[in-house]
Amino acid sequence: MRFTLFIRTFMLTGIILLTTGFFMNDISAAPKDKTRSEIDDKYKWNLADLFESKSDWEKGKKAISGKFAKIGDYKGKLGDSAESMFEALEYYHDVEKEFVLLYIYAHMFSDQDKRESQPQAMEGEMQQVNTELNKISAYFDPEILAIQEEKIAKFFKDEPKLDKYRQFIDNIQRKKAHTLSESEEKLVAEAGNLSGTPQDIYGIFTNADMPRPTITLSDGKEVRLDAAGYAGKRATGVREDRIKVFEAFFGALNDFRRTFGAQLYGEVKKNIFYKNARNYDSCLERALDNNNIPTSVYYKLIENTNKNLPTLHRYLKLRKRMLGIDELHYYDMYPSLVKNVDLKYTYDEATEVVKKSLAALGEEYVKTLDKAFNDRWIDVYPNTGKRSGAYSQGSAYAIHPYILLNYNGKYNDMSTLAHELGHTMHSYFSNTRQPYVNSDYPIFLAEVASTANEALLMDHELKKQSDPEQRLALLGNYLESFRTTMFRQTQFAEFELKIHEVAEKGEALTGDKFTEIYMEILKRYYGHDEGVTVIDDLYAIEWAYIPHFYYNFYVFQYSTSFMAAQALAEKMRQGGPEMVSKYLDFLSSGSSDYAIPTLKKVGIDMTSDEPFTLAIAKMNKVMDEIEKLLAEMGK
Repeated sequence: MRFTLFIRTFMLTGIILLTTGFFMNDISAAPKDKTRSEIDDKYKWNLADLFESKSDWEKGKKAISGKFAKIGDYKGKLGDSAESMFEALEYYHDVEKEFVLLYIYAHMFSDQDKRESQPQAMEGEMQQVNTELNKISAYFDPEILAIQEEKIAKFFKDEPKLDKYRQFIDNIQRKKAHTLSESEEKLVAEAGNLSGTPQDIYGIFTNADMPRPTITLSDGKEVRLDAAGYAGKRATGVREDRIKVFEAFFGALNDFRRTFGAQLYGEVKKNIFYKNARNYDSCLERALDNNNIPTSVYYKLIENTNKNLPTLHRYLKLRKRMLGIDELHYYDMYPSLVKNVDLKYTYDEATEVVKKSLAALGEEYVKTLDKAFNDRWIDVYPNTGKRSGAYSQGSAYAIHPYILLNYNGKYNDMSTLAHELGHTMHSYFSNTRQPYVNSDYPIFLAEVASTANEALLMDHELKKQSDPEQRLALLGNYLESFRTTMFRQTQFAEFELKIHEVAEKGEALTGDKFTEIYMEILKRYYGHDEGVTVIDDLYAIEWAYIPHFYYNFYVFQYSTSFMAAQALAEKMRQGGPEMVSKYLDFLSSGSSDYAIPTLKKVGIDMTSDEPFTLAIAKMNKVMDEIEKLLAEMGK
């Protein structure tokens, strides 16, 4: 019923394991030959806070299976009395809390080295346990729906302790049309054993088994182009090397386009199964209904983004000018806009900068950041076999959140640290202010706090930087966040919508079909036909590189959250302590209310055009400043 890990998401029936910022924050890079044992323990997370050892985890796994039977004992009794309902919900959520700790231990243990089979087996065992938990509790929703609203209202009056489940019960009741009979719910729960297969295969194949090319750069160094090598070398200032990197990396993906196509089509077919099983009109409607988000928000995002592609094209033309090239290609998207300015920060330096940038959020916020840094909540550096990218795991209620990084010393790495700390602090405040049932905030809000942290970090760095070259570098990074978050994630969202619409019409999807769909969208966004950016056909295989296409319409929330975060950061700049207090209330709200009204409480209405309009205005303002600086510098 509940479960959030912030990246990379896998959906289990009833439980969402989610990970944030993967493609945006997939900045991990070598030292690829460093083993985990060679990294100082203070830079590795401490999983002993969850379980002292694997044997303790095994004991916990054995113990929890013995508690499942009692969940079934409440079957047919939820409507007997307020006390009976409260007791059943309390017991179920206590068991679920234990399960979540077991699951995330196995998951994070596996992420330390994706080559190891034992942790993968542990994670697989937990997926099976999750299915059993969902099956044995499958009667909850149908029984609650069978109770008349008047009787439910009386229950709340009779048992005040039941009030903490008010939102939980309301969320069940509002989805009455999509809730099945008990036997049908058990079948859907059983399908949970299969539902994660496309993503599991994708993760193992891309992180461990896929053959990766090795190229020789102009300096004579050899680079293995796995995800980390590509992310680290695509930003090189040597254009010939960038071309080599792109051609080799995407060429390797293209060699396996049929395999990637079958995997992603499996994911789409899974979503269609759940759409049909739960009587939704579309996969999009089903995905967004989990957070009570109207589909109009999704469609409005795509519509507004396409209307404002000229703003993206303005930035791309500015990028071409700053790079000093005659023709902009897709492989020119990642190098720094300012030559000879390489913003570098050691991890320890980054922690101090991030703390200072977030100091206005209050004493408790900063003290908790110190705990994260000093008490080994964070796994900092890449090691051989480690999962690439970055995420925050916030579901360890009553313990603490965790963060996975692959820190490489660049500004983007420091920004990623701030981003994941935003998730972590959101989880911390919600976990410490809300009862367990309401502690997991809606996914639609997941990227707001993280992106707001990035904006506050950028403000901090710009305020202390007067050197024009340094300012240009920072402003260029800021513009890249608009491109990669607001536009690129909407580009991904449009692709995800299109492939589901095609499949829902009964058309088959293959690797080549995915590439065809992606190519049309990619060329339109980057102005290929208008001569803004040259998009080589090979790069349309990029869809195979994006793990978030396995997360069931998650990516659009990067864009909506980015807009909300920009507005929130601006309000905090202008609103002072009162606005900061409202923001901390937002972080503390968990799932005590739905996402749209929760944002409205801090003055952000995501059903309107205002957040998008404000974000576009901010982007143009940044470009105005860059053009002014260039003019002053005679460039």
